[in-house]
Amino acid sequence: MKRLFCLLTSLLIGIAGYGVLLNTAVAEVVTSAKSEEKQGLKMEMVEPFTGIEMVLVKGGCFNMGDVFGDGEEDERPVHQVCLSDYYIGRFEVTQAQWVKVMGKNPSSNRDCGPECPVDSVSWNDVQQFIERLNKQSGKKFRLPTEAEWEYAARSGGKDQKWAGTNDKERLGEFAWYSDNAGTVMHPVGKKKPNGLGIYDMSGNATEWCLDWYDRDYYKNSPKDNPSGPPAGQRRVIRGGYYEDAGSVRTTKRFNDPPDTVDGTYGFRLVLPAE
Repeated sequence: MKRLFCLLTSLLIGIAGYGVLLNTAVAEVVTSAKSEEKQGLKMEMVEPFTGIEMVLVKGGCFNMGDVFGDGEEDERPVHQVCLSDYYIGRFEVTQAQWVKVMGKNPSSNRDCGPECPVDSVSWNDVQQFIERLNKQSGKKFRLPTEAEWEYAARSGGKDQKWAGTNDKERLGEFAWYSDNAGTVMHPVGKKKPNGLGIYDMSGNATEWCLDWYDRDYYKNSPKDNPSGPPAGQRRVIRGGYYEDAGSVRTTKRFNDPPDTVDGTYGFRLVLPAE
């Protein structure tokens, strides 16, 4: 009887202890949620006029550049970058969304349909779109910096060769590229998303970034929130299009003058988290 009493007592103490731990864990989750709510950091948001969907990317530090050792010279040296929180478009900006803001469709791939990425827009054209959208919305949308683009594409700075996978055999599940795109655009969001729930960061439209391009910038890049050189002649482009697997890697850098209009060039937006 005494042994049974001791066992029951131990069991009750254990249950009580578990309850304390459970209550503590719940309290921590609630506190964390309240903290994010207090900061206004919703996990996702939608711009009401255009319907552009944004995903919260929690900031952090990562090794930017050719972490796999098979990239180009301008992807080196690998260097540490630390970013603040920001929102990024879940999808590339579509033809329909562009028309809502700008009134007409510049795309050369109109047959693809309104849910396909807008194309044939220069970097300068995109700035006009952003200026109008910001006036309508009262927000501060902009293009992603090159570092923000790569961090988001790599599912929050993971060592991820393509947006969503390291397995070349599975690349077609995540990206429209030379093996499956048929040299045409496709509606956004038809492939699998990466680890942050973002679509088409490898393949589909090639995407303008905010930065001026400098092939040697990685040697001099600041650690915190780099935004590229102060001046230049060409802007950074990321993501590939119906390129081969090597060209749609998350660390691959392209560039062109900001007035370039090309049937493969589109973009997605960023909104700083405030």
